[in-house]
Parts: sequence; structure tokens; C-alpha cells
Amino acid sequence: MSQKKRTFEPKPIQDVLQQITEQRNLAKGLNELKVKQAWEATVGSNVMQFTQELSLRGKTLYIHLSSAPLREELSYGKEKILKHLNDTLGFEGIQKIVLR
Repeated sequence: MSQKKRTFEPKPIQDVLQQITEQRNLAKGLNELKVKQAWEATVGSNVMQFTQELSLRGKTLYIHLSSAPLREELSYGKEKILKHLNDTLGFEGIQKIVLR
């Protein structure tokens, strides 16, 4: 019997990671991680102290805050925060923000 010799072509690491992400359905988890990092970069460490939970469901970002006055203050700037988050992400991953 003859054995086939495998030949490998070098691929960029970004292409390999993209392929693994698609095969294993990791995109949702990675997007959520990117959103959490973008949230921290957008609002800073002071607001992060009051952020209890962030969850991305579809294109809606749910943010649980432990401070009612902060929640009220952030609600006035939701559109600006939304734009900044999408700019930080590099794609339109969020269409709506819900503060709780």
C-alpha cells in the first residue's frame, strides 16, 4: 500500500484562527469578549467598578449597573456610547443598549 504524503501550505495565522472560530462556533464568545473590552475602553475604570454584568444577545447589549444614578446618567448618552463602542469594535456589532 502506498501512503500519501501530506503537503502543507503556510497560511497566515489570522486565516487559521478565523477557520477554527467558524468551525467551533466560537464567534459568539469572542464577540462578547470584544464587547466587554470595548465597554471598558469606552467608559473607563470608574464606570467599570459599577458594571456588574455585560451580555450580548443578538445585536443588543444588556448592561447591569449597581448604581441607579450612574444608570440614569449613562442613559442620556446611549447613542454616543453606542457609536463609540461600534467604532472601537470596528464593525456594527451592537444596535441597541439596554441599561438595567
